[in-house]
Amino acid sequence: MKTCLGTILGVSLAMTAGAVRSDESPAAQPNIVVVFVDDMGWGDFSCFGNRAATTPHVDRMAQEGIRFESFYVNSPICSPSRVAISTGQYPQRWRITSFLAKREYNDRRGMAHWLDPSAPMLARFLKEAGYATGHFGKWHMGGQRDVIEAPYITEYGFDDSLTNFEGMGPKLLPLTLKPGQDSPARIWEPGEILGPGYQWMLRSHITEGFVDKAIGFAQEAIKKGKPFYVNVWPDDVHSPFWPPVDKWGDNKRELFLSVLEAMDDQLGKLFAFIRSDSSLRDNTLILICSDNGPEPGAGVAGPFRGYKTHLYEGGIRSSLVAWGPSLIEISGTVNRQSVFSAIDLVPSLLAIAGIEPPPSVRFDGENLKETLLGKSTASRKAPLFFRRPPDRDSFYGVDNLPDLAMRSGKWKLLCEYDGTNPELYDLTADLGEKNNVAAAHPETVDRLSEALIAWHESLPADRGPELGEETQARNRNRARR
Repeated sequence: MKTCLGTILGVSLAMTAGAVRSDESPAAQPNIVVVFVDDMGWGDFSCFGNRAATTPHVDRMAQEGIRFESFYVNSPICSPSRVAISTGQYPQRWRITSFLAKREYNDRRGMAHWLDPSAPMLARFLKEAGYATGHFGKWHMGGQRDVIEAPYITEYGFDDSLTNFEGMGPKLLPLTLKPGQDSPARIWEPGEILGPGYQWMLRSHITEGFVDKAIGFAQEAIKKGKPFYVNVWPDDVHSPFWPPVDKWGDNKRELFLSVLEAMDDQLGKLFAFIRSDSSLRDNTLILICSDNGPEPGAGVAGPFRGYKTHLYEGGIRSSLVAWGPSLIEISGTVNRQSVFSAIDLVPSLLAIAGIEPPPSVRFDGENLKETLLGKSTASRKAPLFFRRPPDRDSFYGVDNLPDLAMRSGKWKLLCEYDGTNPELYDLTADLGEKNNVAAAHPETVDRLSEALIAWHESLPADRGPELGEETQARNRNRARR
């Protein structure tokens, strides 16, 4: 098993010293913008099939760029998904396997309290190569609830930051207002203890607050003659839902759709800023995706089974739009066949920027630069592996959820930590994971489960097995009553 583990894990090793420009660096390094939406389903943008709401600004980006339909994030829940897209590594390496919360709850789940600042951050590599780097939006990789000594966001390679109540540094805290109220109320008021520089703002406009900060940051970078890398990570479309008062709804679904449309409108300001300047339009790459699947009753996962926290496709497959008119080979296309994930974005973006990370850095992600820019339809070579959040053995009405999952070619395998209760799906024929064919393909199940368990056991453990047993015991007791 040890002989083949490196191949199983798909680890790549940079071959030069230091995060430096390579000999193949473009003459002008492209600006990079990553929009990472919160709790949005695969089918929530109207360009991905939503007929209940319209997202014209994102739709235009898709029409002028590429829409990827087989893109994955690396966890079905917030914090670990953000670690993956920031580091190019599986979040289990950093002991962040569910959402970060109070200290006691983190300990109970066997998790770290924040991302180790020594993690291989995309922001740090870009900053070392001359980029201006800014994070504007939700962080949730340390500094939340009673965890007040976490590192500041700027300790991870960012020059500037503005976040929400789940991060250290300047932040926008939410004021809520609904029809009939004369004055707004405050939520997450304890966020004031997480460092100075907080500002209260209507929750319905916080995405625009992050956008305005990102635009100002980009303008300053341009004045200094520097390329910029900017994260714009909205709180939207996470519940509770607080749309503008004039777009209120009568139920959860309507409120969600109103927030979705308001977010698209506010993001449109950022897209217009870049599109209206020829020098930016011709040298900026924008990526738009979600951190995990939707909450039931709010967003939708298109044809896919499952929700946020589930390892079924609905929890981990994300819509992805890539826009860059002068960088992307063929605009207005749909790529349904390239299977890759958020961990692949870090090495791919570094390659697009012509930057080689230090030789000590090993990514779980692969360089799929040509795919991201529409010059290839290649998929990642190594399988994708997943582990459920330790506190989510049963959730959203589904009991005893699978502990592990992997995508390898056309096959999707889900099973328990020890390989039992296998579920095998042919995703070329069964997008909805309705027909478990494990019994008909025992050799495939054995081969994939061996690789999946090897991956799982090679990474730091959390307390998923113990918490799962506790959950099942409670369920059995309830059933006896």
